[in-house]
Amino acid sequence: MKNEELIIDCDGHILEPPDLWEKYLDPKYRDRAMRIRVGDDGFEYLEIDRKRAKMTAPGLLGSLGGMGKKVEDARKLRESAMRGDTKPEQVRMLAPKPENTYLKGAAFGTMVMKERLELLNKEGMAKSVLYPTIGLLWEAELFDAELSAAYCRAYNRWIADFCRDSGGRLIPIAHLSLGDPAEAARELERAVKDGCKGAFVCPFTITRVPHGDPRHDAVFAAAQDLGVPLAIHPTFEPASFGIHHRYDNFGWAAWYYDLFAGQGVQHAFGTFFQFGVFDRFPKLRTVVLESQAGWIGYFLDRGDAIFNGTTLGASVRLKEKPSYYFKRQCYISADPDERTIAAMMEIVGEDKFFWATDYPHPDHPGNYLEELKGMIAPMKESGRRAILGENVARAYQLI
Repeated sequence: MKNEELIIDCDGHILEPPDLWEKYLDPKYRDRAMRIRVGDDGFEYLEIDRKRAKMTAPGLLGSLGGMGKKVEDARKLRESAMRGDTKPEQVRMLAPKPENTYLKGAAFGTMVMKERLELLNKEGMAKSVLYPTIGLLWEAELFDAELSAAYCRAYNRWIADFCRDSGGRLIPIAHLSLGDPAEAARELERAVKDGCKGAFVCPFTITRVPHGDPRHDAVFAAAQDLGVPLAIHPTFEPASFGIHHRYDNFGWAAWYYDLFAGQGVQHAFGTFFQFGVFDRFPKLRTVVLESQAGWIGYFLDRGDAIFNGTTLGASVRLKEKPSYYFKRQCYISADPDERTIAAMMEIVGEDKFFWATDYPHPDHPGNYLEELKGMIAPMKESGRRAILGENVARAYQLI
């Protein structure tokens, strides 16, 4: 990348302090705060509303800042598995140890604002848009809409404080739960006043109401009126809501599960078109995160085809074909190792794509800057500038 290019990470992560919810939660809910505890087995676990989380396996909390693992380490592990020295079911959580704690596993810049700025300086980035880590785990196990909203408020207060003195280089994004849409709309307004530049929701709803349903219009209206984007970000999903239930004894297949991890986001995004959200809210900006971007070509082609050419299109509450609305008011984030994006830009538009590090999460490689160079190499100069930073800066009104 050139020194003068504006480079913005559209989806970086922090690791929340273990006592965040005890300090920032409304006093009414403090006894139900989220906490990190140590179990009888010696491993840390996440406590949600006084109950031990079932989806955070032993050792998981200590691995969440694990992007520091080198690509060479991944190769050696894969070779060990091929020789039979490491069983496939051991790879997903390789030899977790109780002493590998959440705090010990925190990568540089994930808990200290000044460290994150040092990291940006080292890597030549102007800004980073920040999302949570523990915040991606708990909502799948909490079906109390009132407490979910309180957990979101606590995080949003903290992330605004974390970014406040960064000189505008760290961009706080609010977490919203759709369990109570009216409360989510109120919280979005409060969070934006406090400094947040947008919000995200998870790919499922605890009410099982589709994202695009008019029952969520209060949230869409608030985002449109405030002029901030609303993103869909992948999270843990309740097992009963997921798509991975067609095979038995397949839980060890970590590569397979991660390959399709973004499909929940795609499903949620599709409901925005099905319910005509973009006609009801023509100035709402929507961002699709951490589900790769190459699929958007198929998504729009197929969506347009069955909208225009089949009777199935009659069920879609849109005046125009889906690609019209995507190009008018949507954005999608690409992983830096994707190689189809330069070609996709020619069809979908240079102004539609972001890129992201996902730092420091272990399900993405740490050599993102090297991969990013490969992704942008075939692009036109205008496309390079757009995806590196200009698009996200425009969508979030950062410059």
